[in-house]
Amino acid sequence: MPISVAVDGPVGAGKSTIARAAAARLGFVYCDTGALYRAVGLYCVRQEIIDDKDKIEECLDDISVSLRIVNGYQKVYLNGDDVSAEIRFPAISMAASTVSAIPAVRNALLGIQRKIAEENDVIMDGRDIGTVVLPDADVKIFLTAKAEIRAERRYTELRKKGVKTTYEQVLDDLKRRDYNDTHRAAAPLRLAEGAKLADTSELDFEQSVDLICGIIEDTVNAE
Repeated sequence: MPISVAVDGPVGAGKSTIARAAAARLGFVYCDTGALYRAVGLYCVRQEIIDDKDKIEECLDDISVSLRIVNGYQKVYLNGDDVSAEIRFPAISMAASTVSAIPAVRNALLGIQRKIAEENDVIMDGRDIGTVVLPDADVKIFLTAKAEIRAERRYTELRKKGVKTTYEQVLDDLKRRDYNDTHRAAAPLRLAEGAKLADTSELDFEQSVDLICGIIEDTVNAE
């Protein structure tokens, strides 16, 4: 049976980079579910309907989102187009937060996520993996760090990509998304039952990967 690992946590906790590195080390498939919501958010921004919940729900049948592994890296496709870079812009991050609060959007993407886990040893990260998407995951981890540290990491990442922003703006966006994620009616961000808390506030990247891999190996070996 495939092994499933659910990694949840707030924005900017490093879930994607840490989970991706852990998956590569352990020989698992990595699935960034946040990328799916970002792709839906991008579509809605392009259609100028991001502020209209009814129109977002109506357009779901027109949206095709898929994840593919290309040369060892996950690529995100929206209606056949590679949008892997575009979905990382700050405006699309906020759009992803908006669409992820809509139950119809979450239901539309649920099947894609579960199918990946059914077919592979997978590390899947997001906001509701251990609580909703994979409630029976073999390993559940809640990855987090202090808000100021998460903002500094995200700010550095965006600057390296050439995105013009400020630390203060990134911190403000992060706090707003934290509030939205924890207070939404549909699958709010919370610690899943049985999840191991992993706080990387005082850890560098390699130490964070070591921590996650250690939790996975210890849990799987104990079963």
